[in-house]
Amino acid sequence: MPLPKVNLAEKFAAFSDHWHPRIVGEVQDMQVKLVKFQGEFVWHHHEHEDELFLVVSGQFTMRLRDGDVVLTAGEFIIIPRGVEHCPVAAEEVQVLLFEPAGTLNTGNVRDAKTVAAPPRLV
Repeated sequence: MPLPKVNLAEKFAAFSDHWHPRIVGEVQDMQVKLVKFQGEFVWHHHEHEDELFLVVSGQFTMRLRDGDVVLTAGEFIIIPRGVEHCPVAAEEVQVLLFEPAGTLNTGNVRDAKTVAAPPRLV
């Protein structure tokens, strides 16, 4: 039996809310998540986890304490553990996240945008 493939457009079409990641795959102890951003997130950091943000469509700004980075479709940024950051998107953006399993989306902050157990899209 062939291995299943993931169609990003189909997966992104399956949800419409913002800042609520969905798990779409796993690679060893890492998870592949999809999320839609719009507006401003919360300043936070991850004590033990690095994160990769890959823009699938749209554009967003990763605010960092030492300067902002604007990312567009086809670009990614890796945020090392311990680095405080805050994603901001003027308009909806679709992002693929690659991070260790169990990474809390709001890191060291607990608020209304915290998703303790992201659902799986199968």
